[in-house]
Amino acid sequence: MQVKDILAEVEKILVPIIDNNGCELVEVEFVKEGPNKYLRVYADKEGGITIDDCEIISRALEAELEKKDFIEQAYILEVSSPGIDRILKKDFEYVKYKGRLVDVKLYKHIDNIKQVQGKLVGLVDGRIVIEENGREISFEQKDVASCRLAVVF
Repeated sequence: MQVKDILAEVEKILVPIIDNNGCELVEVEFVKEGPNKYLRVYADKEGGITIDDCEIISRALEAELEKKDFIEQAYILEVSSPGIDRILKKDFEYVKYKGRLVDVKLYKHIDNIKQVQGKLVGLVDGRIVIEENGREISFEQKDVASCRLAVVF
């Protein structure tokens, strides 16, 4: 089974579990790091996800995965928060976090900019738009290596 098929099956199982616990699914990934494979689930909810939430989701998902037994490789299951500096990956996140400060990193320099911090305006026609020093700038989504919530202390 290919990784994209594994992820699709896991999401089918996972969405009802997450919804039933008042959370939202942020991302699922199945990656190899060193000698191990990891099935990682990132979930969140208003006010932040707790360790108890992660434990409930993890146990329910683990039970369903054991029943279905479609992942042939050994893996380590991790359920966690995307963190306070989460990377914005899905279109709805650009609406949800509109007005928040973000750090944008580009794959290569565009107009002498490789990374910039600004207030998120949104995602408009495939372009990430931010306000920096009173002016709006935008980048094609394909040119952006990462757009993450900025952490300000």
